[in-house]
Amino acid sequence: MAVKIRLARCGRKNAPIYRLVAIDSRRKRDGEFIENLGTYNPVTGALVQFHKDRVDYWISQGAIETDAARKLYKQYAKQQPA
Repeated sequence: MAVKIRLARCGRKNAPIYRLVAIDSRRKRDGEFIENLGTYNPVTGALVQFHKDRVDYWISQGAIETDAARKLYKQYAKQQPA
């Protein structure tokens, strides 16, 4: 099973919220996912929730990040104090 870390859309019409999820690559965008790894609000551009330890775990297990997921990971790293 090939696992990807990607965004799944939820929320209302014209008010999107995206979940960062670990999901089987053959599933639909909003299909059943393995694990919820965070939440992103594109209207404000803020990461509402982010589980860095779980994202790192899935990457170590061979999960492939999409470009959008990689961008959010970098955004989270910038926000954290050194």
